[in-house]
Amino acid sequence: MKLISWNVNGLRANITKGFETFFKQIDADIFCIQETKMQKEQIDITIQNIFKKYKQYWNSALKKGYSGTAVFSKKVPINVTYGIGIEEHDKEGRIITLEFEKFFLVNCYTPNSKKGLERLDYRMLWEDEIKKYLIKLDKIKPVIYCGDLNVAHEEIDLKNPKTNRKSAGFTDEERNKMTELLKMGFTDTFRYLYPEKENAYSWWSYMSNAREKNVGWRIDYFIVSKSIEIQIQDSMIYSEVLGSDHCPIGLEIKIWKGKKWEKINV
Repeated sequence: MKLISWNVNGLRANITKGFETFFKQIDADIFCIQETKMQKEQIDITIQNIFKKYKQYWNSALKKGYSGTAVFSKKVPINVTYGIGIEEHDKEGRIITLEFEKFFLVNCYTPNSKKGLERLDYRMLWEDEIKKYLIKLDKIKPVIYCGDLNVAHEEIDLKNPKTNRKSAGFTDEERNKMTELLKMGFTDTFRYLYPEKENAYSWWSYMSNAREKNVGWRIDYFIVSKSIEIQIQDSMIYSEVLGSDHCPIGLEIKIWKGKKWEKINV
């Protein structure tokens, strides 16, 4: 099974900048996007035609033109939930959960701590609740957790760690929350396969030709329950794909069934 996650930084703007081409070429089983920046009523015929082979699930922020997530799946899930059931955290369209027979898929757009770390306190509350939510799901069946998680976990995950020690996305507080989550039985799929791979990033600033110079951060993730980490086939970063300040990332995963490997049926 192939899954894709991409912070599109505004879907309508990205459609003609590379999104449609990549979406059709990659032919994913499940395609998750973050920062849609749109409401359901803004889904026009052009967008509908792109996704016509998929079931669509949208979670928009109350504030127009802000945040938002969506999931496109080739198969109908057993159940779909929006948010995590806590009003304080469910106003910005940041979480969609699809339940399938063998796993949960959680698509997430984690709040940025912002310049001056003005939203760091809220971010810490968010992280605690998300961890509880994922652990609760994991007790039922394995979890595939993906999205723009707005943290570079280790120094290897950004180009200039020393000069960004107190920058949003690389504070000790944010990094420690990721460490705590992984210790609770979850696996960063990319580092599971490529623990020492350098210069592998998923986000670049629009300033100073950062992308051309590959001065970036890896802040987009596929994280899975430790119970299925052995089933990871590949974890990809499509750094050549343009259209957003983020690039798409991917996961290929299989599941053990009986005495042979079989693709997960979504």
